[in-house]
Amino acid sequence: MLAFIRRSILLGVVTAIALLVVFPELRTQMIQPPVSLTPAPTDQLQLSYNFAVRRASPAVVNIYNRRYNAEDRLKLSTQGLGSGVIMSDKGYIVTNYHVVAEADQVIAALQDGRIFTAQLIGKDQRTDLAVLKIQAENLPVIPLSPDYKPAVGDVVLAIGNPYNLGQTTTYGIISATGRSGMSFYGRQDFLQTDAAINEGNSGGALVNTRGELVGINTASFQQATDIETYGISFAIPYELTQKIMNKLIADGRVIRGYIGIEARDINPVMARLYDADQISGIIVMGMDPNGPAAKAGFKVQDILIEIDGKKVTDRRNVLDIVTELRPGNAVEMKVLRNGAPITLSVVIADEPNRY
Repeated sequence: MLAFIRRSILLGVVTAIALLVVFPELRTQMIQPPVSLTPAPTDQLQLSYNFAVRRASPAVVNIYNRRYNAEDRLKLSTQGLGSGVIMSDKGYIVTNYHVVAEADQVIAALQDGRIFTAQLIGKDQRTDLAVLKIQAENLPVIPLSPDYKPAVGDVVLAIGNPYNLGQTTTYGIISATGRSGMSFYGRQDFLQTDAAINEGNSGGALVNTRGELVGINTASFQQATDIETYGISFAIPYELTQKIMNKLIADGRVIRGYIGIEARDINPVMARLYDADQISGIIVMGMDPNGPAAKAGFKVQDILIEIDGKKVTDRRNVLDIVTELRPGNAVEMKVLRNGAPITLSVVIADEPNRY
């Protein structure tokens, strides 16, 4: 028995030596000290958007309305509660039209504690944008990147003052772009996001992970439609916001070109019906009898294919082109009438204010 035990011990030692020779990494493992259970630094474990928030949030202000009551006294109103974004060091602030539309006085509260009475520079109902101005120095300005193009899947942060709780940040992604169908006037080309945008967030900033402005937050889907849903909110893109802001600062309103036609997009089937070889254009279905197109000689069923040398693709494209034309200018427009090209000179009018 004793000899058997000695042989077993010797066999175990020999086996262990053999394993260490064949698998040298085991030698290292066997002589290493125990693994430390001390947690790694938190900055190595978590992803944070703190940099973007710290960079953008000082430029997002709280907006309050004051309205005159029956006794001609100013009353602070939370019905007009919203947010705004400081766009320049000259004190220009962008917010939503619906935030200030009925205000007799607008108050802007900065995150550093300063409070100002804001001057209304201009407002545009069709894009739901308004521009305010405050007289102040050392203003925090939202970071801007004109080269940034929002894309589906981009991470975004919504900064604002929901329900007057104080500045709050929510995050999500851009769910879709070009949502013009959600606009009553068809002018916004909304960005859709699942970042929470609640009452009071309207007019606040939607920023990317660098803290750069992506868009101006506006009413959430459920607020606009009274449908109970979640994760569907909208923002007005920065590019459009900048364009409208500049026009409001320059003229106090947005001046848009107008030609006075009603039209439908053309598709391949309709192109064949109208004996048109090309499929890019719109078909005139009706006109303002006193509008520029009617005065220029447009007829129903004309196919508009070119405006001022620019090819026409669809109604949205025509709206974009005509809107940027200056009223009073004569512009050549090419149409197909019974398959034959005709050039008409149209004097652009100022779009009537119907809203």
